[in-house]
Amino acid sequence: MTTRFALTDDQLRASAEQALELARGFGATDASAEASESVGLSVTTRKALVETIEHTRDKGLGITVYVGTRRGNASTSDLSAPALKQAVEAAYNIARFTAEDPAAGLPDEDSFERQPRDLDLFHPWDLQVEQAIELAREAEQAAFGVSPMIVNSEGANVYTSSGHFVLANTRGFCAGFPYSRHSLSVTPIAQDARGMQRDDWYSASRVAAELAAPRALGRYAAQRALARLSARKLRTRKVPVLFEAPLACGLLGSFVQAASGGSLYRKASFLVDGLDKPLFAPHVSIREDPYLPRGIGSGAFDEEGVRGCQRDVVAEGVLRGYFLSTYSARKLGMKSTGNAGGAYNLELRSKLTAPGDDFVAMLRKLGTGLLVTELIGQGVNYVTGDYSRGASGFWVQRGEIAYPVEEITIAGNLKDMFGRVAAVGADRVVRGGKVSGSVLVEGMTVGGA
Repeated sequence: MTTRFALTDDQLRASAEQALELARGFGATDASAEASESVGLSVTTRKALVETIEHTRDKGLGITVYVGTRRGNASTSDLSAPALKQAVEAAYNIARFTAEDPAAGLPDEDSFERQPRDLDLFHPWDLQVEQAIELAREAEQAAFGVSPMIVNSEGANVYTSSGHFVLANTRGFCAGFPYSRHSLSVTPIAQDARGMQRDDWYSASRVAAELAAPRALGRYAAQRALARLSARKLRTRKVPVLFEAPLACGLLGSFVQAASGGSLYRKASFLVDGLDKPLFAPHVSIREDPYLPRGIGSGAFDEEGVRGCQRDVVAEGVLRGYFLSTYSARKLGMKSTGNAGGAYNLELRSKLTAPGDDFVAMLRKLGTGLLVTELIGQGVNYVTGDYSRGASGFWVQRGEIAYPVEEITIAGNLKDMFGRVAAVGADRVVRGGKVSGSVLVEGMTVGGA
């Protein structure tokens, strides 16, 4: 595939500015438009056979029109003049007939990122289909080569995508940047006399050269699947729980959901009125950095053009900030934090973490308890913080893995769990713009037979 775009930045900018002019002509008091284009390739193999090849090439424009405090949205994948006019007119007509909303409107003038930083986010991968097939096959073959007990596969996938966009509004903001994202994943299936188990692993980066080697990734995924064979059940008990690093990133995601403006102004979060109050254990901090070069979760500005902020959202266990867009901030009587679209490069840290606190060291800190490597279901009540998820993993005795376990649940309350974080490992992984090592939580209920 080619990594060159069909449209130039100037053409995207011209389309966005044309949409704004049309909006003014219809009578809009304000408007914002985003024109974008992306290209991608996704190849999946299963047992060495090509299962899917997907080429994508998308372009489009989204327009938001304001008539006073009324708002309307529309979009089009056709950037021709007639199609732009039709989309803008549709957004304008929606705005005319919707109810007034005092919180609606463009961000404040002083909040825009007028001079966006170059964060080095664009590293296109000139990957041909044949090359992608070979990479996927290499990862799968490495998994099968680990043991004859690897009997099947849910497939290996190679993915690459690049894009660019321009965001503009009637307050004079106009900026954009190119970006890329690449990934490699594999999901082998192991079998013994007691049944089958699957596991997976993946690697993602802005830069293709920084992806894990296919063979190493395939071998590791196979080892994970094999380790889960002959899993047992547990009796119900209350024990410390070690969340493997990828699942710890999921706990960060739960925190973001609870601390997001949309949940807060709807009173659908246990963190309502939680600002400047203790939430995590005192040794824990959560750092947000939108400007990390090449970061998966980096952005020169948010989806509204508002500048982000390098900050400790949690400092020494105390909640110091929320994740707010312009709209949710106004609903709460606050200012945007530049988080329209979510959090950026969020990292869970502990001042107790030592460089040697790798995964093995974290097992020793766990002592006797449960290591969780997979969670199932969506059992989180963000209004109360109650947390109950299906789980599988390993029973650990005296700091060493004893045997795999499955068909269990882990339960607690997020606020209590955050407060009972006993340790954060140095075995950091990046998952979807969130960074964490494994996390040890004291005193959770494990439900089983």
